[in-house]
Amino acid sequence: MSEEPKPSPGQIVWHDLTIPNAEEVRDFYARVVGWTHQALSMGEYDDYLMNMPDSGETAAGVCHTRGPNAKIPPQWLVYFAVSNVDESIRSCQAMGGEVVDGPRKMGDQFFCVVRDPAGAVCALIGPGSGG
Repeated sequence: MSEEPKPSPGQIVWHDLTIPNAEEVRDFYARVVGWTHQALSMGEYDDYLMNMPDSGETAAGVCHTRGPNAKIPPQWLVYFAVSNVDESIRSCQAMGGEVVDGPRKMGDQFFCVVRDPAGAVCALIGPGSGG
């Protein structure tokens, strides 16, 4: 079995939506876009993988604004691959941006949510120390 290629810095690697009413919004996107959904246990509750109807391939996530996601704003959040999350955070802050959430561990990587000087929010994901 071959490993998936490592994403290149700058590549969009994930999209998710974090909102208080995940079930209702999950059903909205299932009906409007045509996605199917699959529960993803977060321990005390489920978030959802939104899947392509024909292939079953995961297209995005719909998550609750709870627990570790309590600070994430309610919007579609795009995740950009970076070479090093810690270095990207320093650059973000030096350029007038701010960290909204994180950094924190996700699998074998770290991610954080940042706001750029214009107010737009995105996530950065890649290697780092989490601090």
